[in-house]
Amino acid sequence: MSAPRTQRWMYLLAALLAFTAFAASEQQPTARANQSPIALLMEIRDAIGPATSDFFLRTLQQATERNVHVVIVQLDTPGGLDSAMRDMIRAILASPVPVAIYVAPSGARAASAGTYLLYASHVAAMAPATNLGAATPVQIGAASMPAPQEPKPDDSRPGESKPDAEQQLRSSGSAMEHKMVNDAVAYIRGLAELRNRNAEWAESAVRTAASLSATEALAQKVIDIEAADVADLLLQMNGRVVKVSTGELTLATADLAVERVEASWRTKLLAMLTNPNVAYLLMLIGVYGLLLEGYNPGAFLPGVVGAIALLLALYAFQVLAVNYAGLGLMLLGVALIVAEAFAPSFGSLGLGGVVAFVIGSIILMDTNAPGFTIARGLIGGIAVAGALVALLISTYFSRSRKRPVVTGAEQLLREPAVAMTDFERTGPVRVRGEIWNAVTSEAVKAGDPLRIVRVDGLTLQVEPLRPGGPLQKT
Repeated sequence: MSAPRTQRWMYLLAALLAFTAFAASEQQPTARANQSPIALLMEIRDAIGPATSDFFLRTLQQATERNVHVVIVQLDTPGGLDSAMRDMIRAILASPVPVAIYVAPSGARAASAGTYLLYASHVAAMAPATNLGAATPVQIGAASMPAPQEPKPDDSRPGESKPDAEQQLRSSGSAMEHKMVNDAVAYIRGLAELRNRNAEWAESAVRTAASLSATEALAQKVIDIEAADVADLLLQMNGRVVKVSTGELTLATADLAVERVEASWRTKLLAMLTNPNVAYLLMLIGVYGLLLEGYNPGAFLPGVVGAIALLLALYAFQVLAVNYAGLGLMLLGVALIVAEAFAPSFGSLGLGGVVAFVIGSIILMDTNAPGFTIARGLIGGIAVAGALVALLISTYFSRSRKRPVVTGAEQLLREPAVAMTDFERTGPVRVRGEIWNAVTSEAVKAGDPLRIVRVDGLTLQVEPLRPGGPLQKT
């Protein structure tokens, strides 16, 4: 190995070691000796997903190792993935450090998954002009369950039993939908009973997507505190008795200093990768990069970029709710569009590829959770680009079929030949400046124009060119 190449590898290794050390230091909590009592404050201001769950679990672990008094989660979320929400709730239930979920600032909401988190928290608080609720599982509530209807007039006969509202609800929808709703109801009721909160309203939030304002939630004992800001929350929490994993604990929060926890680069990177639109684009870059490398072996750059992008996309799909039938349809669509270039079908392969790609893209994300669907505009733009590529390929091959042949034996049949000497059976002829051996059934003289009838290896079968023949010039 040459010296410059060895130096490059050494520089690369040194950079890798430095990055690893930086990552390790980023993950280590900063221990503070003899520090004053503090409360950790973290913010969640988006849909709850793998990045949010990872950030929350790391913050809770840091709080446990530092023995802080309380973790305050300032929440504003439209909902999120069920798996990420349950990971966070499991962490809250197993935490020796009290967790206070605080829906703030004014105008914020704790919808869907946020409602479950509020019910699971040791202290549930909201700022004025905030709301919570609408906790029906979104796969059902957003897509499958029928919209609430006006009560039907009572046309039953006297003496017949009348179906109640719950029986009417059960009569609509599929068995799977009822299983999901009942599972969600049992889950949130269990959390409500654990924290001594309003279980009846929690069930209505799941079954009928009920919502409450902060004032109403406090009046109905859905939350514990309505606080104007974090300082007010700390004052109102002071002296409360909560039950953590290690037993009952009396909160002493009146004089706590608040330390804000910011998301690390790792959390930000994970949030970017698990954005469905980014994962979608990474998969396309990966597939096309590997295809370009296959068309141009040795280019390296398309292959390297494609392999990295595809691995990142597969990682994102592994932590997201992905429909693998949709992923398969997308890959089939890309393969058909590419096949159009190698086996031109005048648009049938390309059109089929675009249709498969669009359908696969639409059903790729196996959830309707807010923030975890692929933008329809992005799907449409890429589909239009794929259709244009297929159209251009079809147009190119369609025009190429009408062009005259310029290579091979077929092209020679269109070229005029000239006899170089007098001969009766065999002799030399000139074609496009090249000298060929020719065979003829009629005697020809030097300079006579000839027509090529057939090409037999390196020998041409010719005949004199008649006036008005296909190659005769006028």
